[in-house]
Amino acid sequence: MRCSIVPPYLLARLAQLDDPLFARTAVAAQRSLRLDEPMRSIRTGEVPPPAGPGALRQQSVATVTIEAVRRTIASAGNTEQLPGTVVRREGEAATSDPAVTEAYDGLGHTHDFFAKAYGRASIDNDNLPLDASVHYGVDYDNAFWNGERMVFGDGDGQVFTRMTRSLTVIGHELTHGVTQYSANLDYSGQSGALNESVSDVFGALVEQYTLKQTAQTASWLIGAGIFTEAVQGTALRSMKAPGTAYDDNVLGKDPQPDSMDGYVTTRTDSGGVHLNSGIPNRAFYLAADTIGGHAWESVGQVWYDTLIGGTLKPGADFAAFARATIAAAGARYGATSAEVDAVTAGWTTVKVL
Repeated sequence: MRCSIVPPYLLARLAQLDDPLFARTAVAAQRSLRLDEPMRSIRTGEVPPPAGPGALRQQSVATVTIEAVRRTIASAGNTEQLPGTVVRREGEAATSDPAVTEAYDGLGHTHDFFAKAYGRASIDNDNLPLDASVHYGVDYDNAFWNGERMVFGDGDGQVFTRMTRSLTVIGHELTHGVTQYSANLDYSGQSGALNESVSDVFGALVEQYTLKQTAQTASWLIGAGIFTEAVQGTALRSMKAPGTAYDDNVLGKDPQPDSMDGYVTTRTDSGGVHLNSGIPNRAFYLAADTIGGHAWESVGQVWYDTLIGGTLKPGADFAAFARATIAAAGARYGATSAEVDAVTAGWTTVKVL
């Protein structure tokens, strides 16, 4: 399983640029698409559940002893060979390489968030070490979780800068690992869009937890910081207002729908997983905004309970996930709670219910 942050439709648009000013971007996007092609070709049907004790202990949060984070950062040296050369291990001093520092810190923030907010022992709930590789490929315009480690490109320098700059990118990709070891949602169609949305949700919450932001003060942006200053846009996606993250002559306009009225039926992007994720993203934002305060303590807890609860089928659609979150909110906070009302209203507003 390999899940990337930059959607293929965006890279495909960049790959078709014929403006000499963006020649480097076009070549980089073409190369990035070729590197990502094996990933897209295996994203059909159910991803086999992970083996090992982490998979068996995913529901037993109270019985797990949370160990200190163990991070290892390697540099691929702008090759496509993984893992690359180890450049920083847990507890070692920072290097002068900002990508190494950002990756190291981001892994730590994500581990800290899941441990302290939800009592989770690393992404597998069995103290899995967190490994990452930076400087992958030449001008690689993406970052991905490959089932074992985080991998970051440096960007082409014209449209994208280094992917490690955004904590939401790191939290997003590592959450694919959490999903892999829990609900294991299929990566296609609506279940794939839920897989992407869950990563956006907890990617945003990692940032909010680290910065101690409330639902009202947070940006709800995914990928802020990975565009260069030449781009007319703030991030890859907006959970608060899907479809508004960028509007640029080169990138085009953010195509995410914000409700089922705009649901995109397509065979590309694994059935629109990066497109239609805007719908459950907005449902989560609306519920969190209604409750207020720290989103990870309320609606985030509901989503986490849903993810590890064992009731979701890998092929769950939006409606099934919505019902599961409402049930999870009722189980934790009570059937007549404000949390149940907020979650229900969020799904109703985006017209899933």
